[in-house]
Amino acid sequence: MPFRNLDYSFRELNEGLAFNRSRLGDERYQKLAQMSDQMRALFEADPDNKTGDTTKGCHMIQDMLDIVEQARRKA
Repeated sequence: MPFRNLDYSFRELNEGLAFNRSRLGDERYQKLAQMSDQMRALFEADPDNKTGDTTKGCHMIQDMLDIVEQARRKA
């Protein structure tokens, strides 16, 4: 799929966060949006995973999932 790239993936992520903002709450939403921006920067800085930044970005995915799971449990 030629349209699937970093821009597409993060646009989808950020739209999903925005769609679920009311369920997440503003504080969690802001934290997740900030993490998304940081994660994208890490992936862009290390597309070939030579410096370890891509690995850090991948670990952030799990951190984000943990935050979303906390919101689900409170709902």
